[in-house]
Amino acid sequence: MGAVLVVVCALAFGVTAVRVDPRTAVLAVARPLPAGHALTDADLMVVQIVPDAAISTVAETHRSTVVGRTLRLPLAANSLLSDTLLGPAAWPPAGQSVIAVSLKPGRAPAGVAAGVQVLVMVVPASSGNAGAPAGQVEQAEAAVVSAAPADTSGTTVVSLLMTSANAVRIAGASGDAVLVVQGRAG
Repeated sequence: MGAVLVVVCALAFGVTAVRVDPRTAVLAVARPLPAGHALTDADLMVVQIVPDAAISTVAETHRSTVVGRTLRLPLAANSLLSDTLLGPAAWPPAGQSVIAVSLKPGRAPAGVAAGVQVLVMVVPASSGNAGAPAGQVEQAEAAVVSAAPADTSGTTVVSLLMTSANAVRIAGASGDAVLVVQGRAG
């Protein structure tokens, strides 16, 4: 009798454990998307997560209310969607700008990708005096927003987020741009 009771309890536990799944279906973006992008059905995917009150998400059942709305910020692929990310574009943040910098081969470390903090320097062409630069080197701290694959000549375009004042100064400088990835303390 005891053995039968053990088997019945094990079966009941197994059936209950399979049916009680703490995960819930929520929406995520399937690919990187820029701020201001109007969401399409193809931009969305469903993921299963264990809900947490600290994480705002959009349930899969609200998919039809999300399609057609715009993103406030750029999102990386697989980012969970939340109502706070939807609405008029709020990118770049106030006081900051995004600029594009063209980099010749060898002017940025390999693997520079979105999110990396860099020092961008614009080095003027040499003056002929023993290779000395013809003008002042401009530099500013920035965050990489995106990095395009190199073209056939090896040139790549990197989008950088920095203060608006630095963006104007760097964009107006003449010379070759160089990116330096610096370690952060702490």
